[in-house]
Amino acid sequence: MARRYRLKDYDFKLIALVVALTWIGIFAIGSAKESVQSRQIAGFVFGAFLMLVISLFDYSVILRFYWIIYVVNLVLLALVWYMGEEAGGAQRWLNLFGIQFQPSELAKILLLLFFAQLIMRHQEEMHTLWFNGFCALLVLPAIYLIFNQPDLSTTIVVAILFCVILFVGGTSWKYVVMALAAAVPTFIILFMMILEPDQQIINEFQQRRILAWLYPEEYATTEAYQQLNSITAIGSGMLYGKGYNNNESISVKNGNFISEPQTDFIYAVIGEEFGFVGSCAVIVLLIFIAFECIMVARRAKDLAGTIIAAGVAALIGFQGLLNIAVATGASPNTGIPLPFVSYGLTSLVSLYIGVGFVLNVRLQCKK
Repeated sequence: MARRYRLKDYDFKLIALVVALTWIGIFAIGSAKESVQSRQIAGFVFGAFLMLVISLFDYSVILRFYWIIYVVNLVLLALVWYMGEEAGGAQRWLNLFGIQFQPSELAKILLLLFFAQLIMRHQEEMHTLWFNGFCALLVLPAIYLIFNQPDLSTTIVVAILFCVILFVGGTSWKYVVMALAAAVPTFIILFMMILEPDQQIINEFQQRRILAWLYPEEYATTEAYQQLNSITAIGSGMLYGKGYNNNESISVKNGNFISEPQTDFIYAVIGEEFGFVGSCAVIVLLIFIAFECIMVARRAKDLAGTIIAAGVAALIGFQGLLNIAVATGASPNTGIPLPFVSYGLTSLVSLYIGVGFVLNVRLQCKK
């Protein structure tokens, strides 16, 4: 499976960008909750090791087992349903052989690998309606299992990732237009139905989060509490921030204004302690990482490589955008980690695995 590669073809720029963003996250986590900083460092070391190993293996050989990858993904998600660990009102974690992880985070990468190979093998059929429908049927079980954990934010990310995969894979523009024509009014209707008191579409706590986003003054002490404090914290950092690991009693970490700030609201810690400059640095790094992946996708040797690199770019870019939108109040509170920054070992390691595949695609790019 391993091949001989030229050192000059290795994308050290992408590695540098990813590592820089990860270390910003490690420092921010150390300030938010010092007790878990060492675990995040361990996750970084393990993730970086997997990234380097995967980058040296021919992705084309790994993708030959794409149906096995698909089945393994569904099995892991199904096991969460039957024997998953519950925390915070959600059943999203699985404990196998003493290792606890979140299969929905790994599912993003596994689905990307599966569809990359499936679409490449049926490239000439991408213009047909039946094959696009077949792909949609294949992704639905994973979306259903993730949605019922419940994990609406990851469900949205997987759905967006699937749309990007189809688009990059070469689906016909007429299907894109048809999908948008159906999706936009459907979304509006569903959104209006979700706001109804007796709706059965999403869980009650998810509905309250949406209502808190629309009417924050009515939920200022409950569901909107964290988002409002996050906005205040980011604004209080001004240009250069209050300083790393400061001792101000009204800060996010010292005032307990945000529960578990090291996870979904880590951007509030960065905004408060590093200010506008630090906040922009995170956004710029996310953009550069996504852009570098897109450049790799443009030069990939085959369609599967293009889908993998573009998919990782979309995953990092959209998930980062969604997390920052939540932290700044531009989106309802969805509970999605900030790529490479938020505390969460499964998310961190999964993203490093994705980057490892992008690096291998880069090593095999067309000269």
